[in-house]
Amino acid sequence: MTIKEAQEIVDKWINSTGVRYFNELTNTAMLMEEVGEVARIMARQYGEQSFKKSDKEVNLGDEMADVLFVLICLANQTGIDLTDALQKNLEKKSIRDADRHQQNEKLR
Repeated sequence: MTIKEAQEIVDKWINSTGVRYFNELTNTAMLMEEVGEVARIMARQYGEQSFKKSDKEVNLGDEMADVLFVLICLANQTGIDLTDALQKNLEKKSIRDADRHQQNEKLR
């Protein structure tokens, strides 16, 4: 599925199953909550924290999909074409960071 298709699918789901979009501020707070859930798993799976018994059924992919879903909701609400935004962002990074990372001794 393309990013454009994902935006269309999420919009269709929101307007049928979800009834309507939560307002932008609510969705921003929800995005932070979902990112926090990803961070919690990362800290336990790849960091030094240990899982609690209640954490046994966590699914990193599912939590990342939650982040993506809410981000797509916000893009739809604010009229952002994520395909276009990502392309422009990658162009910006390619120009700005053309030599930066190759010259970074910390990455060697």
